[in-house]
Amino acid sequence: MKNSEAVPVRKCEMLSMKRKMRPVLIVEDNSVFRTVLKGLLTARIPSIVVEEASNGEEALIQFRKIDPFLIFMDIRLPDGSGLEITRTIKKIDPEIEIIILTSHDMPEYREVAFLNGASHFLIKGNLKIDDVISLVASALMSKDKKYRNEYPFN
Repeated sequence: MKNSEAVPVRKCEMLSMKRKMRPVLIVEDNSVFRTVLKGLLTARIPSIVVEEASNGEEALIQFRKIDPFLIFMDIRLPDGSGLEITRTIKKIDPEIEIIILTSHDMPEYREVAFLNGASHFLIKGNLKIDDVISLVASALMSKDKKYRNEYPFN
């Protein structure tokens, strides 16, 4: 074969080349919870790449570095409040989806979370993976409608 001849590419390979990986950030100080959530998300939605942060400072660094379309944010972090980090991030990027994660189902937390710009409020003990996947899929499709039909969800 001459160098000028094109190498055939299968259709599925072309689609995967077109597909743009979308970053998600998990901000959670519990490494086991973070690892499990990351594993579930990447297994079910192969078009995302999941990065992690264990505290507020790391969250802001990762946010600036990867420009995620979605953040899972724990309320209680070792160096401060996930609600404060949420407010800071929403000032920078008002369109970003932030899902608050907490073990505490208190109306005051919900109210403050939404006042600070949270999109959703989930209780860790009541999480259903299909609900989480649906939230991510919805955020993904609304963020990038151009690729709506190219994102497979298992």
